[in-house]
Amino acid sequence: MADNSRPARPVILGQNQYGKAENRVVKITRDGATHHIKDLNVSVSLSGDMDEVHYSGSNANVLPTDTTKNTVYAFAKEHGIESAEQFGIHLARHFVTSQEPIRTARIRVEEYGWERIEHGGEGAHSFARKGQETRLTQITYDGTSWEVVSGLKDLVVLNSTDSEFWGYAKDKYTTLPEAYDRILATEVSARWRFNWTDDEQPAPDWETSYEQTRRHLLAAFAETYSLSLQQTLYAMGARIVEQRAEIDEVRFSLPNKHHFLVDLEPFGLKNATEDGAVYFAADRPYGLIEATVLRDGCEARIPADLTNL
Repeated sequence: MADNSRPARPVILGQNQYGKAENRVVKITRDGATHHIKDLNVSVSLSGDMDEVHYSGSNANVLPTDTTKNTVYAFAKEHGIESAEQFGIHLARHFVTSQEPIRTARIRVEEYGWERIEHGGEGAHSFARKGQETRLTQITYDGTSWEVVSGLKDLVVLNSTDSEFWGYAKDKYTTLPEAYDRILATEVSARWRFNWTDDEQPAPDWETSYEQTRRHLLAAFAETYSLSLQQTLYAMGARIVEQRAEIDEVRFSLPNKHHFLVDLEPFGLKNATEDGAVYFAADRPYGLIEATVLRDGCEARIPADLTNL
C-alpha cells in the first residue's frame, strides 16, 4: 500500500552527513617520570537513516554532535591513543554499532608531532612541537568493511642538485630556459590506502607503518636523479608500494616550489650553479604535479582531488 502520509515533492534529498568537526584532544600518558604525548584533531561524520530530520525536522534518529564530541574525549581516556588509526577505528565502530540509524561513520584525524626536549634535570616531560609535517588518517566504516587512508601534508623537501628539466615541448609562449642542474623542492601532500578491510585480517602496526612509509618516501626523493618532478613522484610512490605490503595505493599532490637563479650580471657577478648559486624562492604561481601510484591489479579509490579527503 502506498504511503500517502508525505505529499509528493518536486525535489528529493541526496547524500547527507553530519557530525562534529575538529575536536582537539591531547592525551598524556605517564610512564613513571617519562611522559608520552598524543595531540590529535578529530572530525566525526555520520550518515544513515537521516531523511526525516531534513524533511520534517524530527530529531529522533539524530545523535547530537555534542555527544560525538564527548565521545572523542571519553574514548581518549578509556581506550588511550595507541595511534591515530586505531583511535579512529574505535570511534567509527562505536558509532555504527551503538546507533541503529547510523549506517556509516567517517573519522578524520590530524596528528601533530612533538619531540622530547633533552635536558639535565629529572624526568622526561618536556616537549617541543615539531615544525614538519602533519600526519593524517581517515577511517570509514559501514558496519561490515573498513577503509583506512592515511598520509601526511606540509612536508617540505629539497634537493639542491641531481635535478634537471629539459627536452620539453615548446611553443611561441615558452620562455623557460632548459635546466641541467637545478634545485628540486616540493611540499608533499600524500595519502596511502591500506588493504586491511575487515576484522578477520590482522591489522597493520599503524605506528611502524607510518614511520616506514615516511622513510621510504624521503629516501626515494633523495636517491632519485630527477629529470622531472613527475619522475620523482612515481619513484616515491613505487618505493612505498614495493616496500610496504599493507599499502595498495598512494596519491600525491606535489607543488613545485620553484627556485630561480637571480640575475646578478648587472652587478658584474656570475651566478653559476657549479660555483654555489643564489636563488629567488618563488611561492606562486607554482607547478602542481598530481598522480596515483597503484599496486598492479588494484583499483584506485583515493579521490583525485585530495581536498575531498
